[in-house]
Amino acid sequence: MATTIQSTDLDFDTIKTRLKDYLKKQNEFNDYDFEAAGLSNLLDVLAYNTHFNGLIANFAINESFLNTAQLRSSIISHAEALGYVPRSYTSSQAKLNLSISISASDRPNLVDLPRGVTFTTSIDNVSYTFRTREKYTATPNSAGVYNFVTADGLTEIPVYEGIEKVKTFFVGDTGDNQIYVIPDITIDTTTIRVRVFDTAVSSTFDTYTNINTARRITPTSTHYQIKEVPNGYYEIIFGDGLSTGKAPTAGNMIKIDYLSTKGTAGNGASIFTTNVQVQGENLAVLTNTASAGGSFREGIESIRQNAPIYFTSQRRMVTAEDYRGQILTNFNSFVDDVTTWGGADNDPPVYGRVYVSLKFKDDVDNATQQNIKARIISELTDNFAIATIDTIYVDPVNTFLELSTTFNFDPDLTSRTAGSTQNLVQSTIQTFFANNLEKFGQVFRRSNLLTIIDDLDEAILNTKMEVKVQQRFTPSLGLTRSYNIYFPVPISAPDDKNYIISSSKFTVNNISCVLRNRLSSTTMEVVDTSGNVVIDNIGSYTAAAGRIDLTGLNVTAFEGTSIKVSVLPTNQSTIRPLRASLLNLDQEISKASAILDYQNTQVSLSGGTQTSSSGSTTSSGSSSGY
Repeated sequence: MATTIQSTDLDFDTIKTRLKDYLKKQNEFNDYDFEAAGLSNLLDVLAYNTHFNGLIANFAINESFLNTAQLRSSIISHAEALGYVPRSYTSSQAKLNLSISISASDRPNLVDLPRGVTFTTSIDNVSYTFRTREKYTATPNSAGVYNFVTADGLTEIPVYEGIEKVKTFFVGDTGDNQIYVIPDITIDTTTIRVRVFDTAVSSTFDTYTNINTARRITPTSTHYQIKEVPNGYYEIIFGDGLSTGKAPTAGNMIKIDYLSTKGTAGNGASIFTTNVQVQGENLAVLTNTASAGGSFREGIESIRQNAPIYFTSQRRMVTAEDYRGQILTNFNSFVDDVTTWGGADNDPPVYGRVYVSLKFKDDVDNATQQNIKARIISELTDNFAIATIDTIYVDPVNTFLELSTTFNFDPDLTSRTAGSTQNLVQSTIQTFFANNLEKFGQVFRRSNLLTIIDDLDEAILNTKMEVKVQQRFTPSLGLTRSYNIYFPVPISAPDDKNYIISSSKFTVNNISCVLRNRLSSTTMEVVDTSGNVVIDNIGSYTAAAGRIDLTGLNVTAFEGTSIKVSVLPTNQSTIRPLRASLLNLDQEISKASAILDYQNTQVSLSGGTQTSSSGSTTSSGSSSGY
């Protein structure tokens, strides 16, 4: 006789069935008709109760782990336990050259530009306000022009998009549990300024800074912590007077000002105006760097990925992965992805170095990129890295894939045409690259993409895909040069029937030519568009190393912005990028083609024709037995 109820499923009907099975095995209910009795209603209640309790338990367990949590509040809580603070909204930032001109002989020796000067710009016919966050000074040159500079002496003055808001708190009795919450989800936490006044009417104050910028903390240090609370707002937490610094006392007034921003909407502004006058003169504005870096608050998937990486670095930069974690945490408003590797893993090995490759967001211009690289050195590696380790930047290397896709297509199984299905397949491939590749370390697996294509429509019966890997180089026109082209994968060995290497067109000796390897050889040659050899030996390729060495090539013209060199890899199924390589799709060359394949066609073995169910016939040529 059963003494327990076996129920591990969350399905209501399964739970109710198992309750019935249990009761039927009891002597009192041997011949009981559960469906026609009132006891069925009681079983419904029990089953519903068990079902809901099971669901609640399942949800609760999922929310208990960072990898499975779905609620933002749960993920924030797990990240906090790892010491990770998710990024808030970030203000778009531009760099301006600001100046005034005073021709009077009694002009002052020093002029101040106050904090909070506003500038107006327009993006897509929408007006945005930018403002300064510091006070800047200027001294005149011989012509009476005052160029405002930063504390470092730079003329590029940063301005930030957003509306300045102020939140004021009064500190109560020390026995109370003081909570300071800023009710604004669009706050840029990097623009917060916290000042603590002795009283509500006091003019003197202590400025508190973010504890993440602290190098040394004493009982008198003035630092604050900030965290996102479950409702999406932000809470300011002060020290305890001991390990985390000085705490405000009863009667103090806390004044917090910050920027409330519109995130990415402020990116791309290049023309700024202002009606502000300094010393009675109009402020001249010249844009040095267009606005960039504005972003929304960090998404839950990004938090899920970055929190463990940040935790492993522990605010130190020893391993290459530590560099990646710190850069992603501190500069993810500008940097889309980062890859790092030690000098021992470089080719060739160079010890005492850490190599860093940054993929910046699309709207970050070159001047801002250089500024971010300099800040990484000054703010991170100079403070957290081992002194004898140098940071070397390596530009990302774009490696392109050429995908030639063919699929068998039965028009009788769909309302789509062959042409529209080809377009659907091609757009699906592009979406696959955008979602799964184009970042460091992302591996292309052909079978994963083929599975997605096969599932697009039942009319797609099967799919075949040829994969080539492409690198690009820009030759020096009119000069004889040697070029080394590196691929992140081994190149196929020479073949006696098919060329392994090909290229886009370029001009040599007034002849339109392409590169290819000689059949059954690793020797590279230059041929014209008809296949006639122009230069029989221009170098060679090393299959295992994935390298092409060209010697004595003199190009006088080429198509496009660079010469494309395509190779057939040893393994077309898996393309794994190395170090700073990023896998992209060459949309111009990659094509999808449909092959009509009618499944209702019958093959006649005797007549030499293919007869369809509709009675039409098509020639089948010679046939073989099945």
